[in-house]
This record gives sequence, C-alpha cells and structure tokens, in this order.
Amino acid sequence: MERDSRNEKFFSRKRSFTFGAYGGVDKFICENETSRPEPLEHSILDILDSPTSETKPFLSAGSNRKVTELFEIIEKLQSSRLDEQRCEFPLPLRVLKIGHDLPLILPPKLGGYWIDPPLQKFAETSPTSSHYGLDPETYDIMERDSEATYYQQFFRSRYHHSFTAVDPSLGPLLLSVCLEEEEKRLRVILRMRECSMHGVFSVSLFPNIPSAVELAKMLCDSVTVSRFDVVSYLKAPDLITAFDEHRVSLNFKFGVLYQREGQLTEEDILCNNEESEEFQEFLSILGDTVTLQGFTGFRGGLDVCHGQTGSDAVFTSFHSREIMFHVSTKLPFTEGDTQQLQRKRHIGNDIVAVVYQEGHTPFLSDVIGSHFLHCFLVVRRVRKRVGGEGEEAGGGGVFQVSVTAREDVPPFGPSLPDPPIFTESSLLREFLLTKLINAEISCYKAERFSRLELRTRSSLLEGLQAELSTRSQCMMGDSPVSTLSTSEGMRGVTEGSGGFIENFKRAIRVRSNSFDTLGGPRKMGGVPLPQKPKAATERDGESELAYKPPEPSFPPTDNLGSTEVKDHSSPQDNM
Repeated sequence: MERDSRNEKFFSRKRSFTFGAYGGVDKFICENETSRPEPLEHSILDILDSPTSETKPFLSAGSNRKVTELFEIIEKLQSSRLDEQRCEFPLPLRVLKIGHDLPLILPPKLGGYWIDPPLQKFAETSPTSSHYGLDPETYDIMERDSEATYYQQFFRSRYHHSFTAVDPSLGPLLLSVCLEEEEKRLRVILRMRECSMHGVFSVSLFPNIPSAVELAKMLCDSVTVSRFDVVSYLKAPDLITAFDEHRVSLNFKFGVLYQREGQLTEEDILCNNEESEEFQEFLSILGDTVTLQGFTGFRGGLDVCHGQTGSDAVFTSFHSREIMFHVSTKLPFTEGDTQQLQRKRHIGNDIVAVVYQEGHTPFLSDVIGSHFLHCFLVVRRVRKRVGGEGEEAGGGGVFQVSVTAREDVPPFGPSLPDPPIFTESSLLREFLLTKLINAEISCYKAERFSRLELRTRSSLLEGLQAELSTRSQCMMGDSPVSTLSTSEGMRGVTEGSGGFIENFKRAIRVRSNSFDTLGGPRKMGGVPLPQKPKAATERDGESELAYKPPEPSFPPTDNLGSTEVKDHSSPQDNM
C-alpha cells in the first residue's frame, strides 16, 4: 500500500512536469522534500529520475531508459518553445550629453528622422551645416515658388499673348509670350503638369518671330503638339495669375507644444492645461497674445466669433507675413479625453510645430501621431539670464535649440549656430520665425506633399485650359452659348461667377472650417474674402480635423488619409 502511494506521487510529479507551464517549477513534491531546497545547477530531469535513498527502483532497466528518453525529448521540445517566446529587448539607451544635460531630441526606434545638431550615433554632419552663425543678415526666407509672380511682374503690364494645347504625352499646356521691345527680347512661360518653365530669348536670334509651337519646343523638347490655340478671353490674365500664384502665401500657422519634465507621450504633452511663467515668457518671444473674439487678422483656422477654439491665441507679423500659433494650452481642454482631440484637430493638421521643454526630458521625433506634422523645432531654456547683482535681468534667458524633421524633408536654413545657444531673445525670435517658415516650405518638397501637389496642379491646369479654350471659342463665335453653359454647369458655376476662379477658390482660398462645419458664417473675422485668391493662406479642408487631415493648398478631394487618432471618427463637410 505504501509502495503504491509512493508510485502515485512519483507519477504525479512527472505529469506535472510534462503538462506544466513552459519552464515551470515542479510543484508536486514529496512531503519529505518540501523543506529541502533543490540546487539550481541540477536539472529537473535529474531530480525526477534520481531515486531517493528510501525508495527502491520499481521499474526495469529497459523501462527506466525509455522514460528517461521520453523526458529528454520533452525537455528539448519545451526548450525550443521557450526560445520561440523570447523577445529581443531594445539596446540600453545611449545618449549624447550636451552641456551635461540630455539632448533635446531623441530619434525614434525605427528611424526616419534627421536631427540637427545630430547625435554622434546617427550622423556625423549637420544637414543644415553652413559657415554662418548668429548673423540675422543671413536669415533669408525661402520662396515656395520663385517664378510664380513672373507673369504678374513681366506680362500683365505689357502686350502679350497666351496659347493653349493638349499634348498626347504631357497633357494640357498653357503658353504665354511677351515681346519686350525695349530690351529686344522674347519672354516665354510654358505651364505643364509638373512645373512651369520660363525662358528669355534675344530677338536677334530669330529672323522672324517663332511660332507658339517652336517657342514651346525651345523650352521643352518633349512637346509634340503641332499647333496651339490662341486665348482670346478678356479675363484670361486674371485666371492665369490665379493659377500661377496658387502656391504663393504670406500667411502661416504653426503648432506650439508644451513639454514638462518626465513627459514622453503625446497624451501627456497634449493634456498640459497650465502655463508656467517660463512658458509664458517664451510665448511672448514668438508673438503677442490676442483675443480671438472679433480678431480681423489671419486666424489660422481658429474661431473668432463664438469661442469654439478658445479665447486667446498667439499672433505675430513678421516681414510682411502673418503667423498664427496653435498653442496647445490655449486650445480647448476636454475633461476625460486623454487624446485631447480638440487640440490635436489643429496641431495635428499643422506641418511644423515648436516644442518648448521645461526640464531635461528629451522629445521623441515621432511622439505626435500625424500624417501632416513633418518638422519640430525644440527649444529649452538652459539657464536664466542674470544681471550684475544676481537678479534676473528683464526675463528671458539662455536658450538651446534643436531641429528634427522626416528624412525626406530637404535641408533648410538658417543654420544653427555652433553651439546652438541663443542668449538674446531678439535673435532667438528672428531665428525661430525664419526657421519655421522655411521649414514649412521645405516640407512641401517631401514625398507625401509633392505627390499631392502634382495631382492638384494637374487638376487645376486641366480645368484652366478647358475653360480658357471654351470661353475663347465663345468669343470667336465658334462655340454656341449652350455648349458654354453646359461646360460651366458641369463645374457648378455661372456666367458671372468666373468659372475657374470659383473652382479655384473652393480648392485654395483662405478659409477655416473650425466653426464653418457648425453652421457659422464663412468669413474672416467679419472681413470679406479678397477678390484675388491667395493660395495656402490656410490649408483647405481643415474640417477634416486630426483624424482626417486636409491637404495644404490642395483641393478638398485630395485627402492624406487620417491622422493617427485612435477610436474616433468625425467626418466633416469639406466645403
């Protein structure tokens, strides 16, 4: 009887090992073994197969060998299954210290961003390195399209002709030719889907004035059309100017994030609801705090009528440009919403943002989930500026700056000084505002935005060519009025509405849907929209919010997808 009891305990121990958890400890032990610790260097199999001094073997040698082989097989199987469950831990965080502090920015684990000044681990040279330092004279603002104003500057005040054609391979073409008699030269602009080409030719090179086809082929060898149609529509210069300048913008909007010590996640940063005195001083460097109610300047998508986007904002004018900042702490705070969608709907739709750090917690380049945000400027005050008596002299301090952007964003100036330290608030302001503007213009060259821009330009050029051709035929009496009306009806415009201009306004014009989608008046602070649309003054389609971001300066039909906000959906009306 006692022998059977021992055998039962023995088999129960083996069953516990066989069917237990991976690598589990044998929990079924004999009573006389409970108080005896088992050495770690012995395997479980050895303990199970070694008979105790009180127990005699009850199995034959052959049976014992088979049992031993069985458990060896089980052990090997369990070892491989354990290996399958192993995960590779990330390497210990290795940080390059700057001035005995942590760096302002750390790259994401999967890469995809460049950092300036770079960490030694990831780069050896700065992507914006140059020979300049703290010299505002070198802080040049980039132009998104330097040739966009050529037609307005050189053609509209002179007698000129425009021509249209549809090339089998290049698509719609629009050619403008101007004879500058005083300079004795021909100035030509050829507009295609991908770009516009500009050229100046001396009249002395030609015995006779070249034809439109010859001039087009001089600018682009790929042109294969045999003829161009002359544009005789009287309002054609207005339409052409609107197309050429659809990317020209003098207004910008940027996000401002407030990062406190120990905050590493998007939720923590967006949930900051209080502004420290230090952060308020930094905001005063960027611009002036204005009351949104009744504000008549560039509003950057904020509600200036009913307070739906907060009561205050930071605004500034800089070199004939208006800038509105979407400050996270000034946007509406929603209790119980960890994602703070009312804030992310604006900041998540910006292309560039400023991050102000209090403390020494680095900012992770990809911490804010957004299809739009491509660049961050991170600022940290490393010490207060003190006067001769040891008291703070007029606020401000010594600031350190770092920049990070997605890897497909080209380098842009002005370059950071070496070291990237600013001791004067005026120099910091000049640098930051110039850098922010140039950052956005450079971000438009990233793959995502360049694809959208190409699609948008193609759509606008196709509509412009069709309308100029139709209206010109009507002017010449070659097209009946019914045909023109039908063509316009397809575009949803009327005779007095300007056709292409109205379509263009729908795609590009300055507007905000932050309150429009709630049924509010569609105007800018009570000021009527300008007659000539200005592109990119505010990215259209902001009603898509952070979960379905709009496209900057692109038609509302071109959507980027959705900014990565989890478990929320709020489709809005684009128009």
